[in-house]
This record gives sequence, C-alpha cells and structure tokens, in this order.
Amino acid sequence: MITTGDFKRGLRILLDGDPYSILDVHVQSPSARGASSLSKIKVRNLRTGQVFDRTFRGGDKVEEANMEYRPVQFLYQDDAEFHFMETSSYEQFSLTREALGDAADYLKEGLDGLRAAVFAETILSIDLPNTIVLRVVETAPAIRGATAQAQTKSARLETGLEIQVPSYLESDELVQVDTREGRFVARARA
Repeated sequence: MITTGDFKRGLRILLDGDPYSILDVHVQSPSARGASSLSKIKVRNLRTGQVFDRTFRGGDKVEEANMEYRPVQFLYQDDAEFHFMETSSYEQFSLTREALGDAADYLKEGLDGLRAAVFAETILSIDLPNTIVLRVVETAPAIRGATAQAQTKSARLETGLEIQVPSYLESDELVQVDTREGRFVARARA
C-alpha cells in the first residue's frame, strides 16, 4: 500500500481492480486549521484508455498495481498500430496510439531500452527511458550571438514531436530529449 504522499507522475496504482497510470499530481493544502491536504490526480485506465480526475485526502492509501516489466524494442509503425518485439523471447506484439499515450511521440524505428508493462499477462503500455536521442528535422536558422541569452525556438523532431530548443541549434542535429517532460536536455553526438 502506498499513501498520497508517494503519488508521482508515471506511478501505476490499482483503483476498483483496474490498473491506472498517474498522469498528473496536484497537492492542495487547505487554509483551515486541522484540515488535511488534498491530492488531486489525473489518471488513465491502462485497459480502456479512459482519463479522469480523482481526489484523495492526505494519508489515504491505495494499492500499487502489480506490474511485470519486460524489455522490448520498437520495430515500426503502420497506419493503425505500433509494433514491438520482446527482446528475450523475440515475440512480436502491437499497441494502438491510445494505449501508448504520449510515449508514441518518442518512438523511432529500432529504438531499444523500452519496457513493456504487463498486467495479468496482458501488455498494457510501454515505459520509455528518461531521455532519448532524436534528430531535428525542421527548425528556424541559427541566430548569431544567441549563446549569451537563453532564447529558444520551435523544432520538429524525426518522430513529429515539436519541442523548444536553444536558438543556436540547426536542422539535422541530434538532441537529447527528456521523455518525462518533453523538453530539450542537451546536444547529442552520433
């Protein structure tokens, strides 16, 4: 059992017998004396994809989902699904964009280091590494003298994801992207 103080983005919990992934956590401390804090979370049902908000009082306990994690590799994407392979058994499976959620924006062919989240022998979602290296395919030209100030510009990456990057970056450069927050971390080397 975990308490509301342990809630964080990406944590998987059981609610009414179904596994849920926490998408966002907001803690509210009331001003009234003696009142307990409230944890408002946005959760996604890993079986159905339904997203909704739920509120818990400080100290409430919930059960952590008993998930199994298997190493997988992303193979390719077709019109309807994303195809993966378990690296230990070489079995292939596919998931829809709805099942993947935001993780779909970071997948490129041949990507290793992924984990499949399995609940009751069913693969429900994919866990990404904390950072991924992607190529910038389109951005505005570099601005001269932009290294002195923290200016950013929009850039489209090879997966279609758009992020803010420093103004000195150019197209065709590799960047390291934080998959938890969808932000630029650093330049990367090939």
